[in-house]
Amino acid sequence: MRQKSKHIRYAKWGYLFILPFFVAFFIFSFIPLVDTVRYSFFEYYQSGIKEIGPNFVGMANYQSLLDSDMLKYAGNTLILWLIGFIPQILIALLLANWFTDIQMKIRGKQFFKVVIYLPNLIMASAFAMLFFALFSTNGPMNSILESLGLTSEPIDFMGTTFGTRALIGLMNFLMWFGNTTIMLQAAIMGISPDIFEAAELDGCGSVRRFFSITLPLIRPILTYTLITSIIGGLQMFDVPQILTNGQGNPDRTSMTLIMFLNSHLQSRNYGMAGALSVYLFIVSGILCFLVYRITNGQRDTGVKTERKHRKGGAKA
Repeated sequence: MRQKSKHIRYAKWGYLFILPFFVAFFIFSFIPLVDTVRYSFFEYYQSGIKEIGPNFVGMANYQSLLDSDMLKYAGNTLILWLIGFIPQILIALLLANWFTDIQMKIRGKQFFKVVIYLPNLIMASAFAMLFFALFSTNGPMNSILESLGLTSEPIDFMGTTFGTRALIGLMNFLMWFGNTTIMLQAAIMGISPDIFEAAELDGCGSVRRFFSITLPLIRPILTYTLITSIIGGLQMFDVPQILTNGQGNPDRTSMTLIMFLNSHLQSRNYGMAGALSVYLFIVSGILCFLVYRITNGQRDTGVKTERKHRKGGAKA
């Protein structure tokens, strides 16, 4: 009599182990997301001790945001992100290329890696409070400048638009360029050394090697860095919030979109806050899609063309 072979099915154990993630995602992410979209179509706020709503108003909250200073705050957010991101990516690329270049023979690489990564371990709130103390009118920076004879009176760094934006950009740069450097360095180290050796034998210089070999091969990591940086820039809150005491001074030129959203949450205007959150979600999705298409469009087109040629050859 033939015995039935026993098959052990492990799929159910896999589903069981990933079930807690989906439960937590559904409770803490999906339900709040749906509620945020739902509140964006309602008039729902608190006036004194009286709670107004929720009353369905359709797209009125979205129109009210367009009529407000939202676009101005979006421009502030873009400027602050660019001030921090452009030097961050340039210096991170430069350092990553130096640390992985065998010919340069830099000593103490591990020490430098630890030093440039240390600011990333400091909380943004603590970093902002440190800079607030350093660059205040009675702070150490003004004392140093006056003792060196460079200034005759204290400089109000946070009293000008340029000074406030420069400080916010500097803090964002210092906090994140170390993390970006480590990621780009790991990407460059993943490139086969044979490619660099062949380029060196062909007489390829260091600059040409960087632009023709290194940059194209680390494009996926660059895309990831740019997308995460865009999302982080749209969510910029803690540094300008603490540095300007939540006011976005001077003249609200450092007010970001998340600070604007936080002001609606503090006033318990959940309808406007929900509409602004939906705007942020749409904008971040569009920007990330455009970045992905721009940085990977040519490669995807090449892959599709190669597949068509392969299919045509197989049919022939």
